[in-house]
Amino acid sequence: MTIINLRDFYYWYTQDEYIEVSDDVAEALRASVRYEAAYQRRLSRHKAQYSLDCDDGIEYSACLRELTPDEVLELKERFCRLWNVLNSLPEIQGRRIDACIILGKSVKEVARAEGVHEESVRQSIQRGLERMKKTF
Repeated sequence: MTIINLRDFYYWYTQDEYIEVSDDVAEALRASVRYEAAYQRRLSRHKAQYSLDCDDGIEYSACLRELTPDEVLELKERFCRLWNVLNSLPEIQGRRIDACIILGKSVKEVARAEGVHEESVRQSIQRGLERMKKTF
């Protein structure tokens, strides 16, 4: 059995916390730390931390963090709730919020396309967003 300091292996431990683990577990934790250190050395040797516009993909992999399954599920659920709330709005409000907020069109463009005054589009969007906040 080996005594290890959890602070050496987990960043969220702010104080020393010693536990006794089997030799296999201790070696696996040490191997993980060595692997991470080697990865960081490879990134710095290939200057991945300095340049974000090279074409070899190292920068992308260095900046990319894969979502956990829980995060993916949470995003899907949030999208479904948002979609349902948007569909529960009156058609005009939903269409205007979709155009301005989701598609990124300006209020002026939406007003011109619908043949109405800009202020009515702006107020409609504001009322729709407040209604969405209440139900979301």
